[in-house]
Amino acid sequence: MVQETGSADSAGGVGRVGRVGTVGIVGTGTMGAAMADVLRQHHRLVVWDVDEASVRRQEAAGSAVARDVAELAAEADVVLLSLPGPDVVRTVITGERGVLAAATLPRVVADLSTVDPGTARVMATAAAEAGVGYLDAPVLGRPHRCGAWTLPVGGTEADLALARPVLEQVAARVIRVGDAGAGSTLKLLNNLMFGAINAITAETMAAAERLGLDPQTYYSTLADSGAASVSNLFREIAPKIANRDWAPAFTVDLLAKDNRLGLAVIEEAGITAPVARAVVGLNEEGRAAGLGALDTSALVRLFEEVERRD
Repeated sequence: MVQETGSADSAGGVGRVGRVGTVGIVGTGTMGAAMADVLRQHHRLVVWDVDEASVRRQEAAGSAVARDVAELAAEADVVLLSLPGPDVVRTVITGERGVLAAATLPRVVADLSTVDPGTARVMATAAAEAGVGYLDAPVLGRPHRCGAWTLPVGGTEADLALARPVLEQVAARVIRVGDAGAGSTLKLLNNLMFGAINAITAETMAAAERLGLDPQTYYSTLADSGAASVSNLFREIAPKIANRDWAPAFTVDLLAKDNRLGLAVIEEAGITAPVARAVVGLNEEGRAAGLGALDTSALVRLFEEVERRD
């Protein structure tokens, strides 16, 4: 049985016959926890994660806790996934005690993880064969912006209609961009842009200091300038570099995973991607240097090390 630890306001959501339903979240790390904090205000919420500490935090906040994924899926009308990669997603959906092994199946699974489009299409097929809807709906946005996210969604209009009332509570924009796999494709291309902006920000911050500019002055002058080269990501990353703050909003390991997947998708289509390949190489250098668990801004250390050697 799911362990109940509190009640939730049942003001919104969908049920199997149109009534308010239960929402399940598999994966309560940084992004999943942000979703839980929002959804718990509107729904009965049941969660599961391999990390016991994460689960206990959710329990203390009022979420019900399932013993495994199958139990969670049997309790929920809508299941949201927030997982680290394709292998975990496949296990969670089609594994021995996964979503599709539930005694009572949910109406729809929305995967907010970042996976490759091939995995999304395979999971959509498996879910459809079991009579369950499936959407790939990866997140565009930082954890603290939950509620204002954009979700590019791959899947059918009918499946999106089932999940939309829940998705619109964690995202300001829920946009169907195509069939299964399309949301994942868009997200991987976005994260390649993230990787490129992250890399050039780190490189120029290191160069600025080497050239005699104060790092704080460098980034604040650009950030407030209205220059076309300045992005929101620069405004987030540059001060972290200047302040030597490597607390992760998004780790090098996760960026490296996403960028490898993105490069593979591009190259499988026969597209040349020299910038993406360079970004992937830089990420891997960062992981080899022990930066994997740190914020992506920590890649500046690679450029600083090169300059010290020079």
